[in-house]
Amino acid sequence: MEIFRHGRVRLAFSDRHGGVSAAPYGSLNLADHVGDDPAAVRRNRELAATGLGLDPERVVYLTQVHGAEVVLAREPWDDGERPEADAGLTDVPGLGLAIMVADCTPVLLADPAAGIIATAHAGRPGMAAGVVPATVARMASLGAEPSRIIAYTGPAVCGSCYEVPETMRAHVAERVPESFATTGWGTPSVDVPGGVWAQLRAAGITPEHSHRSEICAMESKDHYSYRREGVTGRFAGFIWMTADTGTADTETRAS
Repeated sequence: MEIFRHGRVRLAFSDRHGGVSAAPYGSLNLADHVGDDPAAVRRNRELAATGLGLDPERVVYLTQVHGAEVVLAREPWDDGERPEADAGLTDVPGLGLAIMVADCTPVLLADPAAGIIATAHAGRPGMAAGVVPATVARMASLGAEPSRIIAYTGPAVCGSCYEVPETMRAHVAERVPESFATTGWGTPSVDVPGGVWAQLRAAGITPEHSHRSEICAMESKDHYSYRREGVTGRFAGFIWMTADTGTADTETRAS
């Protein structure tokens, strides 16, 4: 697990290690919609949260649908009330936001000065639909300043591996030109992380204090990849705020 710190903001990306799920979900699968044993998923979520120093009951998950809906969370919700959305934000310290992926780009955003954090699930459809700019705009509506927002993106399938039909590449590139890419073997592809970072820059977010993972989920045996495995689990990006102000430094911890 990678953990980063910016003042009182904490950000993390899990991997597939350290959980209790059996194959093909081995072992830290955090998704309850992929056919895994529900008890194993609950235990994995507890392990992930406690490993980050969070109360498992105060980590918010979404029902992700590859759209651009952004929801505000100020209290945990019951699973039966979990909203269909691909981005969430909060201004409540101690409330963790989680976003699940297995090739899509997990996006973590924070304006530490305003005390506003957010996360977004940016797959190909969500990126094209504008989930990232929609999330930044929702943060700004609560008082965040794009020039102050830090952005972290986690492991995701890279443009050199994400092969798609030519018509699909053209369709996505109409909306996000920077996503136009070619695989390592010369066929059409979509660069979702590249498109996401273009959208972040267009929204006023600078690379300063930000982080882009260079790990391709499809090539990494430490992460889940739907395109590589088909039936598989999900890892996650997490973001939360502590009550103290802390210091404006960055810490990386692997576990």
